[in-house]
Amino acid sequence: MIGSVLVANRGEIACRVFRTCRELGISTVAVFSDADAGALHVREADTAVRLAGATPAETYLRGDLLVAAALASGADAVHPGYGFLSENADFARAVTGAGLTWIGPPPDAIEAMASKTRAKELMGLPPLDLADVTERDLPLLIKASAGGGGRGMRVVRQLADLRAELAAARAEALGAFGDGDVFVEPYVEGGRHVEVQILADAHGTVWVLGTRDCSLQRRHQKVVEEAPAPGLSPELTDELYALAVRAVKATDYRGAGTVEFLVADGRAHFLEMNTRLQVEHPVTEAVFGLDLVALQLRIAEGEPLPPSPPAPRGHAIEARLYAEDPANGWAPQTGTLHQLAVHGARLDSGYADGDTIGVHYDPMIAKVVVHAATRAEAARKLAHALERARVHGPATNRDLLVRSLRHPDFTEGAYGAEGPGPSGSPGSTEAPGHPDRAHAATHDGPRLDTGFYDRNLADLTAPLPGAAHAALAAALADAASRAGRFGGGWRNVPSQPQIKRYGEHEVRYRLTRHGLEADGHPGVRLDSVSPDRVRLEIDGLIRDFGVHRYGDDAVHVDTASGCHAFTVHPRFTDPSDLVAPGSLLAPMPGVVVRVADGVEEGCRVHAGQPLLWLEAMKMEHRISAPASGTLTALHAAPGRQVEVGALLAVVASEAEEA
Repeated sequence: MIGSVLVANRGEIACRVFRTCRELGISTVAVFSDADAGALHVREADTAVRLAGATPAETYLRGDLLVAAALASGADAVHPGYGFLSENADFARAVTGAGLTWIGPPPDAIEAMASKTRAKELMGLPPLDLADVTERDLPLLIKASAGGGGRGMRVVRQLADLRAELAAARAEALGAFGDGDVFVEPYVEGGRHVEVQILADAHGTVWVLGTRDCSLQRRHQKVVEEAPAPGLSPELTDELYALAVRAVKATDYRGAGTVEFLVADGRAHFLEMNTRLQVEHPVTEAVFGLDLVALQLRIAEGEPLPPSPPAPRGHAIEARLYAEDPANGWAPQTGTLHQLAVHGARLDSGYADGDTIGVHYDPMIAKVVVHAATRAEAARKLAHALERARVHGPATNRDLLVRSLRHPDFTEGAYGAEGPGPSGSPGSTEAPGHPDRAHAATHDGPRLDTGFYDRNLADLTAPLPGAAHAALAAALADAASRAGRFGGGWRNVPSQPQIKRYGEHEVRYRLTRHGLEADGHPGVRLDSVSPDRVRLEIDGLIRDFGVHRYGDDAVHVDTASGCHAFTVHPRFTDPSDLVAPGSLLAPMPGVVVRVADGVEEGCRVHAGQPLLWLEAMKMEHRISAPASGTLTALHAAPGRQVEVGALLAVVASEAEEA
């Protein structure tokens, strides 16, 4: 019997495994980098062990340190989580070699599927040979052989770009996974990403736990996942199950795993097998009423699975809440997460109120999961839970998630004129006899596929309505906090209005004996006000605004249709806060990874020209010239660590030069 488990991971992943361990009466051991010393997963564990490393992210990749930590803490088993070393056969062997129980598949099975190119060969589906690539093969997808999550992945639409994109993909894959091997396959647009959850014990029993659809993706990273995958025919579902079982039996697999497919043109094409749990496993748990981590533990202890799994019921949807700013090119965000509260849903997170979202890891804050009797009910329930959630701190993709769940392409579950048409993530049609590209990409009407955000992102990211009323509510609440129940600013003679600025909104108002008078808000009546809640009558309807202020410069206003986050501007600008025109400031903390060739002080640049790249939160971010002109200053150099707002470069535009 397992008595104590070390989780070789961090954040939400470690917290998820710890939850099951506590329920089973198993002690828990956390590991942490210096950057994570106060993290939630450390606070929740029974024991915690510090890891040393060159950078915070690298500490979790040191298998030798993790094994030593397990032995020092008295753990008798290691759970790899579902990232970092979970698919590293050498780490699995090191764990078992130290006399510890490995909660995962056999090392040989991991090794067989660890390389995407080797996995395809094992399944009889080799990737394209670069020497044979022609214009007819375009567009192409470059993928890292040893990794995932969009790292080392590039889409190539012109052969002239292939060499440069290969170099960039190899460099990113090497940095992310320690392996620069990449491969190339056809890129299918308008497909669906469908995967099958499997579970196998040491006694020959294999469970196929349904399908999941993970087609809503941006930058090759999943955003919304659901189970079961909607719209698949019984015949196609049977084919997916059969291929998943074939992958399991080809590797003598044990434990939990995920077999991923591209479903295109009504056909299933094997992509890869992930020899671990996936981030989206909670939707499968909800539909089948299972705890997959508990089953992993029991399989590791040698227990057999029952002959068949429980019957599925209902539908589950998961949304990934990311700290990213839609107004800044979806750049990852850092800072204090003041509040995180979601009601009516399962919340898997590695953060609690007051925690800091740092720069060292990916920007996912939490997974929000709901289960309901039908897909429509689940989508409605999840959208409502997210809309009413309190997520106060850095900018997030919350509004994008709500709108995605209510978009007709998603709610109608339409797949084009041919029923369940192409489906899958940016992937391949690597099965022998590639389907006709033009046919695979031609569909009438709305559809749910990996092109969802390419088609709809502009509509899904329009500003949330009601910001002006929310700013007015913030101003009134602030006045109430300063001057009591009647909100301050009250005069019994005509006077100048109170003026406050929240983000882009300037609020001008008076509180008179006749009530509220607010410029630009005719007919708005103040119903009640307190420092944290304002009720306004707008067009005859009472609207409620929850106001939360953090420090002197941030305020969040919660409404029934979402949250408005404002920067509070001082009435008078400090001259030291001004920056020169053309200044390029770091949008986030990060490391300068490279400067474009030929870019140096005094050179001419054109608008949109890439100047340098920052790496932060597991992604590279390009900094481009805002206008054509002269680069008058360059303060960035490869390897330099910069904080948000740091001056990177200055471009004097042609208009300024004139």
